[in-house]
Amino acid sequence: MNQMRSWLIWAALALAIAVPVVLAGTSPLLAWREPVYIAAGFAGVIGLVLLLVQPLLAGGYMPGLPMPRGRYVHRAVGALLVIAVMVHVGGLWITSPPDVVDALLFVSPTPFSAWGVIAMWAIFAAALMAVLRKRFRGRLRVWRLGHTSLAILIVAGTVIHALLIEGTMETVSKLLLCALALVATAKIVVDTRAWVLLRNPR
Repeated sequence: MNQMRSWLIWAALALAIAVPVVLAGTSPLLAWREPVYIAAGFAGVIGLVLLLVQPLLAGGYMPGLPMPRGRYVHRAVGALLVIAVMVHVGGLWITSPPDVVDALLFVSPTPFSAWGVIAMWAIFAAALMAVLRKRFRGRLRVWRLGHTSLAILIVAGTVIHALLIEGTMETVSKLLLCALALVATAKIVVDTRAWVLLRNPR
């Protein structure tokens, strides 16, 4: 029974990941697009998918990946997320540098750009915190609160960014993927109770 449950959980996750990616790959908006633009777009889709996986790994929710092992994979997936963001932004820079500059300076006329930039910098900050984690040996609660706060900002910013874009992702599958990422993030925030530090800083 437990093995069947494990298979169902992994199958559900695979389905939640595969459907939006496959549907994005069949989008008619990809016709006549440059390979660099397509790669940049798919890097963004992969980044959104990874945001669903990250809290599941960090919380030890996936069968066969208990918390210690899950968090090790969580760090590896975090590195992939940083790479996905760099490919996403780098590809868009190659295809349209002025648009990227406007987005980075928060002067772009498209609202989704600002949310994407906010999420990007939050991802870089969270990755930096992960690298410097050992420096917080005596202040792990501070580290956890900071990392969790950045994770919330990352997921919220990315979801808003994705929902405001009418691009290659199919609408219903994108909505479901965003909802799942929000639910998974909310669950680990509640389970880890990082906010307790605010009431008892010592």
